[in-house]
Amino acid sequence: MTPEAERYLAKARLTLEHARTMLTVNLAEDAGRAAYLAGYQAAEALVFERTGRVAKTHKGLHAEFARLTRTDPRIDVDLRRFLPQSYDLKAICDYEVGPDAVVPPELAEAAVDKAFLFVDRIASILAGP
Repeated sequence: MTPEAERYLAKARLTLEHARTMLTVNLAEDAGRAAYLAGYQAAEALVFERTGRVAKTHKGLHAEFARLTRTDPRIDVDLRRFLPQSYDLKAICDYEVGPDAVVPPELAEAAVDKAFLFVDRIASILAGP
């Protein structure tokens, strides 16, 4: 694994630890946002490892990650959907206002749990056979 990919994964793991702490102090929105960011960082590790390039946009990373993992049986459809689904959660946290802009703690916790699985799977893939 390249040093760059290792750094992305280390950052993803640190972000997840912060997300867990956020959940313990009822910061559901922040934890939900962190879940997406951790997934983004892990996906960036995989994309960099396989292409030598860094995505410039969220949409670009989502598309490149989907392209690179489309036929990889180690990343099922549910995990492949994690980035766009958690981005929707991040968008609620960052851009929405009013009564629909609330992230329930259960939703944030589920996103953090899925992010742990996502990051672990990417790390396992990049570690090799």
